[in-house]
Amino acid sequence: MSGGGSPDEVLATALADVVRRTGAAIGGVYLIEEATEMLRLVALCGLPVDFSAPWQRLSLTAPVPVNDAIRQNGLVWVGSQDEMARRYPRTAAVLPYPFALAAAPLNGVRRRWGGIVLMWPADHPPEATPRERAHITASTHRLARLLDESPIPPELPDRPHVVPADSVRHPDQTGLAAVDYLDRLPEGALSLDLEGRITFVTATAARLLGRRPDQLLGTRPWQSLPWLDGPGYEDQYRTAVVSRAPVSFTAPRPPDQRLTFHMYPDTSGISVRIISHDDGGRDPGALAAVQRTPVTPTGRLYQLVHLAAALTETVTVRDVKALAVEQILPAFGAQGLVLSVAEAGRLKIIGHHGYPADIIERLDALPLDTDVTPAGQVLASATAAFFANPADLARSYPRAPWLSGKQAWAFLPLVITGRPVGCCILSYAQPHSFTADERAVLTSLAGLMAQALDRAHLYDTQHRLVAELQRALLPGSLPALPGLEVAARYLPAGHGIEVGGDFYDLLRLDDTTAAAVIGDVEGHSIAAAALMGQVRTAVHAHASAGATPDQVLARTNRLLIDLDSDLLVACLYAHVDLRRGELTLASAGHVPPLLCHAPQQARILDFEPGPLLGIDTHAQYPLTATTLPAGSIVALYTDGLVERPGTNPAQVTNDLAHHLAHADHDNLECLIDSLVHHAWPTGQRTDDVTVLLLRCVGQSSPS
Repeated sequence: MSGGGSPDEVLATALADVVRRTGAAIGGVYLIEEATEMLRLVALCGLPVDFSAPWQRLSLTAPVPVNDAIRQNGLVWVGSQDEMARRYPRTAAVLPYPFALAAAPLNGVRRRWGGIVLMWPADHPPEATPRERAHITASTHRLARLLDESPIPPELPDRPHVVPADSVRHPDQTGLAAVDYLDRLPEGALSLDLEGRITFVTATAARLLGRRPDQLLGTRPWQSLPWLDGPGYEDQYRTAVVSRAPVSFTAPRPPDQRLTFHMYPDTSGISVRIISHDDGGRDPGALAAVQRTPVTPTGRLYQLVHLAAALTETVTVRDVKALAVEQILPAFGAQGLVLSVAEAGRLKIIGHHGYPADIIERLDALPLDTDVTPAGQVLASATAAFFANPADLARSYPRAPWLSGKQAWAFLPLVITGRPVGCCILSYAQPHSFTADERAVLTSLAGLMAQALDRAHLYDTQHRLVAELQRALLPGSLPALPGLEVAARYLPAGHGIEVGGDFYDLLRLDDTTAAAVIGDVEGHSIAAAALMGQVRTAVHAHASAGATPDQVLARTNRLLIDLDSDLLVACLYAHVDLRRGELTLASAGHVPPLLCHAPQQARILDFEPGPLLGIDTHAQYPLTATTLPAGSIVALYTDGLVERPGTNPAQVTNDLAHHLAHADHDNLECLIDSLVHHAWPTGQRTDDVTVLLLRCVGQSSPS
């Protein structure tokens, strides 16, 4: 990257320029971490870095605006808080403030880099103007070009590089006349930077707050003033920072005062007016009692909300493990993690981070009543245990501190209604004192993790059974035929534990002819799977008996009607004659196949389909014949490959034919990968996908 500084510093400076050019108040740059399929926040402008903790690392599949912008390769605009709650409830849960947001992809010439997020104050109109959209697009192009031209790729830091939007700063307290003027006013004044620290305070403000100016400067109000240490008060500050809109609130100051705070934010900080109200009529004891109520800082509450929302989206045990490592571990500043489940009276480790393999081997499968570590006792008592240093741990478990070399630990029991699920251990490389709010949040989080892990374990078990059933219903291998190369693939939908209805088969009829069959039973259920097995058997029997393609479908159709099934079936039957170089098709409402008949030439095979199987007893299935030159490839597939939400299947099919024409044909298995990735680049398929490829490598001579 051009200019001084490291690549990440240059990128952060460029982000600040984008924020200024677009008129935004806040900006962030995400880069894709290819190895883990994650987005990493690498640069931040106009917002305290602690605010970004819930979104510093995001899965590429997370339902957030920046992922949609990258996936759709276009600008995503969210004009209001209500719109955010409708479209992105998880984001709205951790950002419950009024603002407008834009997300756009960073696509360079060399690669897809990531995305950018920009936020505007609450008074921004709900719609972006054409000029604003043009500025955003131009700015993202400049950022992508900057990344392309960098000789050294930017690093992906653990915390984003923060840069201010401009150089405006509040003046030091050296203007004596101005200070005297402010001190004479009956109201107080102070200034906060965007991190919430007090950078300026008048004598009146200090008197109203009950502290000397030197006790306030450099502190955050909710930390230096116990009566302001409440989630509602800190949240007012967060609202002002994110929305850039004026905020007012009133707080009781013991013993008998009420103070009203008026906050006026801009890009460099917040100016605060403090007005006193006499509150002598209130009971001082009651007022003080309210302030003694322990509270959890707002940031921790939002962090818990974010992690809870993320845990609800986990599906598999692998998802839970990944979330623990990628989000929970950094959220609490830990360096090590061990996640175990209770199985057959032992703690089986299913995930870990920050530990060498020999340590994990020694800790794996310890009995639940072990005295080596607190894990078993914690799980038995369903009570979390926190150890700030090795000495704390050694008092009860002398051997435990020396097992891993860590210096502090949080042992969290994963329990559901008294039933032990497992244990999560967070560990630290240095001694760590766990604050009351950390203990509260970690304890709450353990309950959520237990539910997620239990649910994921059940899903994995059911999914494994379904996968085994699916494999039993599909052919284990395809027959070999001289002159014909074949490859097939069945891919279930991205999530789900129901059996799919897709099926395929290849039948060797004699030395020079074969029948390729592909179909899709309506729905995803055990009934659909059973019907799929019956259809495959019927097609196989009729084809082996010498029936023509149209007869095979007609007879199978009558069988389905006799079975009185409520399910319908789409099916394509292709008769391959290698000696004549001919392909004969009959279709029952199935999507048309593709034919690549020459280098860089592919087309959709048009034909007149008959109705779906199971509708009309007297249905006819017209035949369509076409030549099959040596070297040509026929691609049969189910509708899950080309029917994507929000797209035109005909256009998708045309695009797929173009891709087939120009793809690498050397290996049919790799060609299937290429076709599936082209149709579903993110891998988040909404339906089962089946592909069957046939290549005529040479016509057999007549026998």
